[in-house]
Amino acid sequence: CLIENETHLFTKASIVTQARLHSGYHYPRSVATAVMSDDNKARFTKEHEAFINFRFKKYYAIDKFGSFTDALQFQRFCEYIDIKCEKIDRHPLFNFHRIDSLYATIEYTFDPILMARYYISRLEESAKITILNNSGIQQVHQLPESWKLEVRHLKTNAVKTIEAPQVINATYAGSNAINRLFGLSNIELMHEIAEIAFVSSAQLKNIGLTVMDGQFGSLMPYGLSGLLSLSSVAYTHHKVSYDNLPSFDCQEINTSCRPDFTANCNYCPARPRSNQLKMITQIQHYFSQRVEMQYFNSLFTIKSKHKANYIDDGRPTEISVLNENPRFYCIFAGKINSIYEIEKAVKF
Repeated sequence: CLIENETHLFTKASIVTQARLHSGYHYPRSVATAVMSDDNKARFTKEHEAFINFRFKKYYAIDKFGSFTDALQFQRFCEYIDIKCEKIDRHPLFNFHRIDSLYATIEYTFDPILMARYYISRLEESAKITILNNSGIQQVHQLPESWKLEVRHLKTNAVKTIEAPQVINATYAGSNAINRLFGLSNIELMHEIAEIAFVSSAQLKNIGLTVMDGQFGSLMPYGLSGLLSLSSVAYTHHKVSYDNLPSFDCQEINTSCRPDFTANCNYCPARPRSNQLKMITQIQHYFSQRVEMQYFNSLFTIKSKHKANYIDDGRPTEISVLNENPRFYCIFAGKINSIYEIEKAVKF
C-alpha cells in the first residue's frame, strides 16, 4: 500500500530538480557520493533509456574567482574516480575571461515528467499495489508483529485502517514527521526552500554547463522537454531551516503548511519571489555575448539533506532500520540513481 499526501504522485521534489543523472563530477569534496553516483549510473541508464537525454554536450568549468576546487584538484579528482575530463582551451560559446578552465565531460539528464508517467502507469496496472492519494497517517499502533495504521483521506476525512508487517518511510523532507508518528528517532536533517528556473536558448539547446565549486550555477537540458533547467548555489535556496522538521516563517502566512505536514510550494501564496533574473544574470557571465536566454517559469520545493553534509556537500543514501519487530525502515536519498541501494537493505 502506497500512502501519498498529494493528489498526484511525483509532484514535489521528484520533478523540481535539475534532472541530472550524476556521474560523480558534482562532488569533488565528497568522494563517497561521487563513486556511488557513478556506480549506479550504468544500471539506471539501461533501465530508463527511453527517458534519458544523451544528445547534448556537457561541460564543467572552474571559475577564476572564489572556487573551493581549483583546476588541478578537479582533474586529479576525475582521474581518481576514472571519469572523462577533457580540457577545452577554446569554444565560441564560452567566456574565457571569467572561466579559468573548461572541461568536456560525460553527463546526462533524465526526464522526470515522462518517468513519473511511466511509474504511475506501472503502479496502476499492478493488482498487488494499492495507492491511497490525498491521504495522511492519523494514528499508529504497534502490535507484536505488525503496525496498525489509521489513514485519513484529507478531503473526505474518511478513515481507513491498514495492518502491515513492515513500513518503509521514503518521504524525504517529511521523514522525521513520519518517524515521530511511529514513536521512533529523528534523522539529523536541514531543509531549504529551493527554486529551479526554466529557460530556453537557441544557442544552448544541446549544451550543459556546471560551474564548480562554490556559489556558482548550473544550466542543463531538462530531460527531453526542450527546456533548460537553471540552478544556482547562491540564488536557488531562498530559505533554510536547521530544525529536523522543515520549519519556515512563510508557514505563519500559509497555516495549511506545517513543519509536520508540508504543502506544495508551487501552489502556495506565501512562496518566495523568484530569483530567476539573478540566476540568469549569474550564468550568463560564463557565456559569450552571442548567447541569449528566455525565461519560461520556475518550480519550487523543499530540499533536504543531512546536517553532517553541510561542509562537504555530499548526498549519501541512508537506509536505517529504526525498529526491528515489526520492522520500520527510514530511507533518505537525494539522488535518483541511488534508488538501487534499497535492494541491499530491505527484506521483502
